[in-house]
Amino acid sequence: MSRIRITKQFSFETGHALYGYDGKCKNVHGHSYKLSVTVIGTPISDTSHVKLGMVIDFGDLKKIVNSEIVDKFDHATVFNKNTPHVELAKELESRGHNVLLVDYQPTSEEMVIDFAEKIKARLPEDIQLHSLKLQETETSFAEWFASEN
Repeated sequence: MSRIRITKQFSFETGHALYGYDGKCKNVHGHSYKLSVTVIGTPISDTSHVKLGMVIDFGDLKKIVNSEIVDKFDHATVFNKNTPHVELAKELESRGHNVLLVDYQPTSEEMVIDFAEKIKARLPEDIQLHSLKLQETETSFAEWFASEN
Protein backbone atom coordinates (compact mmCIF):
# COMPACT_ATOMS: atom_id res chain seq x y z
CA MET A 1 0.00 0.00 0.00
CA SER A 2 1.20 3.49 -0.79
CA ARG A 3 2.36 5.91 1.87
CA ILE A 4 0.54 9.21 1.60
CA ARG A 5 1.20 12.65 3.04
CA ILE A 6 -1.66 14.81 4.21
CA THR A 7 -1.46 18.40 5.37
CA LYS A 8 -3.72 20.47 7.61
CA GLN A 9 -3.30 24.21 8.04
CA PHE A 10 -3.88 26.22 11.21
CA SER A 11 -3.69 29.89 12.14
CA PHE A 12 -3.24 31.72 15.43
CA GLU A 13 -2.21 35.12 16.76
CA THR A 14 0.75 35.28 19.12
CA GLY A 15 2.85 38.05 20.62
CA HIS A 16 6.49 37.76 21.58
CA ALA A 17 9.71 39.66 22.16
CA LEU A 18 13.28 38.59 21.45
CA TYR A 19 15.42 39.54 24.42
CA GLY A 20 18.93 40.62 23.46
CA TYR A 21 18.08 40.94 19.77
CA ASP A 22 19.62 43.90 17.93
CA GLY A 23 16.58 44.84 15.84
CA LYS A 24 12.93 45.83 16.12
CA CYS A 25 11.88 42.38 17.33
CA LYS A 26 13.38 43.12 20.76
CA ASN A 27 10.10 44.98 21.31
CA VAL A 28 6.90 43.18 22.22
CA HIS A 29 4.96 42.61 18.99
CA GLY A 30 2.76 39.98 17.40
CA HIS A 31 2.24 37.87 14.32
CA SER A 32 -0.61 36.14 12.54
CA TYR A 33 1.05 32.72 12.35
CA LYS A 34 0.10 30.06 9.83
CA LEU A 35 1.11 26.50 10.67
CA SER A 36 1.05 23.70 8.08
CA VAL A 37 1.28 20.20 9.57
CA THR A 38 2.12 17.32 7.23
CA VAL A 39 1.92 13.72 8.38
CA ILE A 40 2.64 10.53 6.46
CA GLY A 41 1.11 7.08 6.69
CA THR A 42 -0.72 4.34 4.85
CA PRO A 43 -4.45 4.82 4.18
CA ILE A 44 -6.65 2.47 6.20
CA SER A 45 -7.54 -0.52 3.98
CA ASP A 46 -9.87 -2.39 6.36
CA THR A 47 -13.26 -2.18 4.58
CA SER A 48 -15.10 -2.45 7.89
CA HIS A 49 -13.23 0.53 9.40
CA VAL A 50 -15.25 3.77 9.58
CA LYS A 51 -12.19 5.71 8.42
CA LEU A 52 -11.52 3.53 5.38
CA GLY A 53 -9.15 5.24 2.94
CA MET A 54 -7.83 7.80 5.44
CA VAL A 55 -4.26 8.15 6.68
CA ILE A 56 -5.66 9.98 9.71
CA ASP A 57 -8.97 11.76 10.05
CA PHE A 58 -8.33 15.49 9.50
CA GLY A 59 -10.55 16.07 12.55
CA ASP A 60 -8.29 13.89 14.71
CA LEU A 61 -5.20 15.75 13.51
CA LYS A 62 -6.99 19.02 14.22
CA LYS A 63 -7.72 17.93 17.80
CA ILE A 64 -4.04 17.11 18.40
CA VAL A 65 -2.68 20.36 16.96
CA ASN A 66 -5.34 22.53 18.57
CA SER A 67 -4.78 21.06 22.03
CA GLU A 68 -0.97 21.12 21.84
CA ILE A 69 -0.37 24.34 19.90
CA VAL A 70 -3.25 26.55 18.81
CA ASP A 71 -5.25 26.60 22.05
CA LYS A 72 -2.09 27.41 24.04
CA PHE A 73 -0.39 29.91 21.73
CA ASP A 74 -3.40 31.76 20.28
CA HIS A 75 -3.63 35.25 21.77
CA ALA A 76 -0.77 34.54 24.16
CA THR A 77 2.48 36.44 24.60
CA VAL A 78 5.56 34.21 24.58
CA PHE A 79 8.78 35.02 26.41
CA ASN A 80 11.99 33.11 27.05
CA LYS A 81 11.80 32.28 30.76
CA ASN A 82 15.58 32.65 31.08
CA THR A 83 15.56 36.42 30.42
CA PRO A 84 14.53 39.55 32.31
CA HIS A 85 11.25 39.41 30.37
CA VAL A 86 10.05 37.21 33.25
CA GLU A 87 9.32 40.40 35.23
CA LEU A 88 7.20 41.75 32.37
CA ALA A 89 5.50 38.36 32.06
CA LYS A 90 4.55 38.38 35.75
CA GLU A 91 3.13 41.88 35.43
CA LEU A 92 1.08 40.94 32.37
CA GLU A 93 -0.19 37.77 34.06
CA SER A 94 -1.22 39.76 37.13
CA ARG A 95 -3.36 41.87 34.78
CA GLY A 96 -5.08 38.82 33.29
CA HIS A 97 -2.98 38.36 30.16
CA ASN A 98 -2.20 34.93 28.70
CA VAL A 99 1.59 34.54 28.95
CA LEU A 100 3.72 31.54 28.02
CA LEU A 101 7.24 31.15 29.37
CA VAL A 102 9.35 28.83 27.25
CA ASP A 103 12.90 27.42 27.50
CA TYR A 104 13.98 29.00 24.22
CA GLN A 105 14.17 32.28 22.32
CA PRO A 106 10.66 32.47 20.78
CA THR A 107 11.76 32.72 17.16
CA SER A 108 9.90 30.87 14.41
CA GLU A 109 12.85 28.48 14.19
CA GLU A 110 12.72 27.51 17.86
CA MET A 111 8.91 27.46 17.96
CA VAL A 112 8.71 25.01 15.06
CA ILE A 113 11.14 22.66 16.86
CA ASP A 114 8.96 22.84 19.99
CA PHE A 115 5.79 22.25 17.98
CA ALA A 116 7.29 19.21 16.23
CA GLU A 117 8.10 17.52 19.55
CA LYS A 118 4.63 18.21 20.94
CA ILE A 119 2.81 16.94 17.86
CA LYS A 120 5.00 13.82 17.43
CA ALA A 121 4.26 12.79 21.01
CA ARG A 122 0.52 12.74 20.32
CA LEU A 123 0.32 11.06 16.90
CA PRO A 124 -0.80 7.43 16.63
CA GLU A 125 2.20 5.09 16.30
CA ASP A 126 1.43 4.27 12.65
CA ILE A 127 1.44 7.97 11.65
CA GLN A 128 4.68 9.95 11.39
CA LEU A 129 5.15 13.69 11.41
CA HIS A 130 6.68 14.51 8.04
CA SER A 131 7.09 18.29 8.21
CA LEU A 132 5.96 21.58 9.69
CA LYS A 133 5.94 25.01 8.15
CA LEU A 134 5.47 27.98 10.49
CA GLN A 135 4.79 31.17 8.60
CA GLU A 136 5.41 34.33 10.65
CA THR A 137 4.67 36.89 7.94
CA GLU A 138 3.54 36.75 4.34
CA THR A 139 7.16 36.30 3.21
CA SER A 140 8.94 34.69 6.19
CA PHE A 141 8.70 31.14 7.52
CA ALA A 142 10.60 28.32 9.22
CA GLU A 143 10.35 24.67 8.19
CA TRP A 144 11.05 21.42 10.06
CA PHE A 145 11.46 18.07 8.26
CA ALA A 146 11.60 14.70 10.04
CA SER A 147 14.14 13.45 7.50
CA GLU A 148 16.60 16.12 8.65
CA ASN A 149 16.14 15.65 12.39
